[in-house]
Amino acid sequence: MSNIKKIQNEIVSHGLQALLLTDELDRLYASGFHTSDGAVIVFPDKAYFITDSRYIEAAKAAVKDADVLMCSNENSKTDILKSLISENGVVKLGAQDESLSYSEYLRYENVLGVEFVPAQDICAALRRVKERYEVDSITAAQRISEKALDYVLGFIKPGLTEKEVAAELEYRMSKAGAEGLAFETICVAGANSSKPHGVPGSYKLQKGDFITMDFGCKINGYCSDMTRTVALGGVTDEMRRVYDTVLEAQLAGISAFKAGIIGREVDLAARRVIESAGYGENFGHGFGHSVGLYIHESPNANLREDSPLPAGAVVTAEPGIYLPGEFGVRIEDMVLVKDGGCEVLTKAPKNLIIL
Repeated sequence: MSNIKKIQNEIVSHGLQALLLTDELDRLYASGFHTSDGAVIVFPDKAYFITDSRYIEAAKAAVKDADVLMCSNENSKTDILKSLISENGVVKLGAQDESLSYSEYLRYENVLGVEFVPAQDICAALRRVKERYEVDSITAAQRISEKALDYVLGFIKPGLTEKEVAAELEYRMSKAGAEGLAFETICVAGANSSKPHGVPGSYKLQKGDFITMDFGCKINGYCSDMTRTVALGGVTDEMRRVYDTVLEAQLAGISAFKAGIIGREVDLAARRVIESAGYGENFGHGFGHSVGLYIHESPNANLREDSPLPAGAVVTAEPGIYLPGEFGVRIEDMVLVKDGGCEVLTKAPKNLIIL
């Protein structure tokens, strides 16, 4: 079933006359074509993809399940929307209230002359379950990330800065065919590795450092996400103990994944391991989040998630232990949730690597 058809089914079940998609990535999800500007409007029995002259030729070739219309200075996007809404007798229009700013929301509602109904969750709910082509795109992006990591493990040496390592990861992903970054690359070393989302800086790598690298790229708009922590030169007994604890916790969480389990229970399976080792207060974030067109989607595997994980969700497994001012360790894979278990999509080794 096409994504447009899925959306049409949801429109009917939500009692809407139409849904306006203004969010950039939801437009991609619906149409299979990416533009920086435009709109998609979906009716129960038809859909329209509106773009300008920059994209019109490519859009007509790529978009299969919607009529492609071109907007211009003389016939703007809102002019076309207003005409379509009027032709179809729409008085209540589903709108993406979270993607639009408050002023944009009011402006659209006023210009189009209809009542907006908040409907951000329609696409978000559909994106929870990935089709095979989506999993394949995520996996392809992951293989590129792993190829970059393989190279960088031979590139790292004392004296390089965090920024230089991050830049090399990004270059290697691009060279291997990535469309772009999934998010801003994290590379933090030494005491900086205790910062879960630290920003790569001018710190120079030294022997005895842990180096945490969190990175990913995109293929067909879909994201990969992985983290590996490696050591340079050697580790102390405590560093090894922390690393082993994080790995044990990650494996416990991965073992808990299966369709129907509550996300909170996956988190707790990993968290209990870290707490038993005496590091409970040093694991402050959730165990995992879904990945797709957005780097953070739902459902999640954290203490706040009280809904069951569906088969077909792609979720990260990324516990960590962070000792402020000393060091931190995080290990992250992506898994595909299945009936009775899961498939680990990440293939990079995660034993403690000492360079």
